Amino acid sequence: MTAIYDCSVDSQLLTGMRLARGAIGRGELVVIPTDTVYGVAADAFDAKAVARLLEAKGRERTSPPPVLIPGLPTLDALASEVPTAVRDLVAEFWPGGLTVILRAQPSLQWDLGETRGTVALRMPANPIALELLSETGPLAVSSANLSGMPSATTAAAAEAMLGESVAVYLDGGDAGSGYEAIGERPGDTSSTIVDATGLTESGGVLRIVRAGVISRERIAAVVGEALLAPEGAPAETAPAEDAAAEDAAAEDAAAETAAAETEADGSPAAEASDDAEAGTTAS
Repeated sequence: MTAIYDCSVDSQLLTGMRLARGAIGRGELVVIPTDTVYGVAADAFDAKAVARLLEAKGRERTSPPPVLIPGLPTLDALASEVPTAVRDLVAEFWPGGLTVILRAQPSLQWDLGETRGTVALRMPANPIALELLSETGPLAVSSANLSGMPSATTAAAAEAMLGESVAVYLDGGDAGSGYEAIGERPGDTSSTIVDATGLTESGGVLRIVRAGVISRERIAAVVGEALLAPEGAPAETAPAEDAAAEDAAAEDAAAETAAAETEADGSPAAEASDDAEAGTTAS
């Protein structure tokens, strides 16, 4: 059984971080706490590690993971263009619960899946995650759960779903406790995902792909309502958006099944939640 390292204990934090760095370097998976939910992480530039992440979650290449980054310089390194509105948003909400979909630098030597040239980026507000990111560089991170199951908000919940497919579990306490659960489903503390790829075109707008812990009202207060697409406006989706929609549909179905089981035998209903992170298809 893979060990869980309690990062509130100095000796376990040091050991866990050392082993996590080593695991990432070997192309293995690590579960880390973030400010929203727990995420399962892999080296973003190791195609085999990313494929291992998708396999562990039970996802296809059509649902590429988001990428967690340690700071703003990495945003400029990974995105081909960062519109002014995005800079304003990340200045307000990073580190924190906002994931931004942008066009990726075409020269990047990575394979996150079928991204169609986009990448979902977030800087998490969690010291353990940020310390690891500062040492490993960008990590592909998806919520630490099996696809269709509720996102894990504890290391133990992540381990119960992912088991020995993960080399190291870092326990940073309950995730998401610093946010109001205002996402699309009850108890949802996943990040808000915004698609900013349209802003690179004349007259383009910012679209909220997934409602999460950062409300539309707070986003509009930064960029202006005129720059936001109307709620429910149809548009072609990017891969990161497809992943969010896939998780939402699967988790809604799981919640409905659990509710039906509750009516039948009195068992507790599963909490509905989103992908992290990722994304989230962001944490």
